[in-house]
Amino acid sequence: MVILIDPPNAAGHGRLWSHLASDSSVAELHAFAEGLGFSRRGFDRDHYDVPAEWYDDVVAAGAVPVTSRELVRRLVAAGLRVRKPRPDPLGEP
Repeated sequence: MVILIDPPNAAGHGRLWSHLASDSSVAELHAFAEGLGFSRRGFDRDHYDVPAEWYDDVVAAGAVPVTSRELVRRLVAAGLRVRKPRPDPLGEP
């Protein structure tokens, strides 16, 4: 059971974001995030989006810093990676 966080390197909404994920279960991830007061609105398919200014506090709470590549690799290895659906190039549903 490990909660992972990558560096704040994803830009959006005028700020940088990290991604918080579990390498074993989504339930574990939700429990960790809720313990820090995160809203479920921050959950995006397989991770929570974490603003850069919260990064140090999340690491202090026990999240393990890893590279973005490592975070994705571990999500895939655990079978927890959920990809965004790709749009149909022909525009069909």
